[in-house]
Formats: sequence, structure tokens, C-alpha cells
Amino acid sequence: MKALYNQPKLELQTPEGMEFSLPLAGPVSRLLALWIDLAVVMVAGAMIQRALGVLAAVSADAAQGLMTVMYFVVSLLYGILCEWLWQGQTVGKRMMGIRVMDRDGLPIHVSQIVVRNLLRPVDMLPMFYLVGGMVALASRYGQRVGDKAANTVVVYSRQVEPPDWQKLLAGKFNSMLEHPHLAARLRQRVSPELAGVALDALVRRDQLDDGARVELFRELAERLRQMVEFPAEAVEALSDEQYVRNTVEILYRSR
Repeated sequence: MKALYNQPKLELQTPEGMEFSLPLAGPVSRLLALWIDLAVVMVAGAMIQRALGVLAAVSADAAQGLMTVMYFVVSLLYGILCEWLWQGQTVGKRMMGIRVMDRDGLPIHVSQIVVRNLLRPVDMLPMFYLVGGMVALASRYGQRVGDKAANTVVVYSRQVEPPDWQKLLAGKFNSMLEHPHLAARLRQRVSPELAGVALDALVRRDQLDDGARVELFRELAERLRQMVEFPAEAVEALSDEQYVRNTVEILYRSR
């Protein structure tokens, strides 16, 4: 799919100067994902319509009105819940290998998910996503109205090949693995983009000078600590770099 056109990329840079890029999802992938999601919503709508069969026998108008409201609610909640639980993905986005993320490369917040989905009806005007499509085509980052308001973009999911763990981890003990429920929560909350940056930092740490290396791992460790709070005895003795190393092991090696 990506080979059909030269897809622009989202260029990002950490405060410490580490640069990385993410390929922006193109209109074909996004359209196919949309069709898949619409099919899911239509199946859910058909199930609701069947459930309202009894009401239709009493009052067809009441059943039709309730069906219209329920369809809108289901389509709205579907996007919000899926993107929240699956870190920026719906069924369609998963199948097409794309996801929603923060424009600045940070994990997407619930408020951003709600905003971009609430504005979806605006993007759909006047029909067939004409407004959203034209705005996205004119946008440097392919953002529809909802994306611009929520400061989000749609990118291809980053696929990172894990390196040689014996060499990378150097046999170090990971105290964070002694709390499997918190490790599982960490895997759920850390976005693939942030995980990829942390892995890149470990792989390339010897290419950085001492000052940049210290600042880079300090910044990454600070972001990762905000995701899940581990008991003090498990992390208080860890340096920032070791904290990032332990997190990367949880995110990749434990899968």
C-alpha cells in the first residue's frame, strides 16, 4: 500500500537532538480503514435494530427515532473506546497498520481522542467526508478538521525489530519484572512511537556524547515514569538509563 505513492513523513526531534521520522498514513489506507470501521458500525446497528424489533411493533416512528440516536451514539463511542483501548487504533486502523498519535510524538490523550471523534460529523459534511478530505489534502500532515483541533496525526504503525538482547541488556537484573501487573499496565500505556524512541536511544547510546546521553535518558525516563508508578524499592536505585533499559525489556522482550 505504501509503495503506491511517495508518502510524506512526520519529522520529530527530542529536546536532546535525537531525530526520528514516522511515515504519515495516506488517503488510500485511511479510506480503507474508514470503510472497515463503517462496516463494523453497520453490523452493530443491525444488531440494535433487531433488538428494537419489539418497540417497532408498538410504534414504528419511536423505534426509528431511537435507532437513529443509538446509531449515532454507537458510531461515536466505537471510535472513542477503540482508540483509547488500542492506543489510537480502531478495527479498520489495525487491519491497515495505521494509528492516531499526538502531533508532537507524545502518547495520545483521552481528551484528544474525544475531540477528534466529536468533530467527525463536521468532517463528513456535506457527504462522503468531503470537508475532511479536502482539509486533509490541503494539510501538510494530512490532518482532517478533527485532527487539527485535537493536534493529532495518523501514521503507519512503527515496526521495530528487537536487537540482540544479551548484548543490549548485558545480563542486568530487571527489578521491574517482579511486578507483572504493573509491567502489563506499562505495555498497555506506552505508545509504539515512544517505545521505538526508547529502543533507538539504547541502540545508539554509544554514538552520543556524555552530556547528550545523560539528558536524553533523563527525558525518556521522566516520560516513562509518568506512565506507571512502580514501588520505590523496585526503581529507586535505578539510573535513568537503567530505567529506560528495564522498560524496553518489558515492552519488547516480554511479548
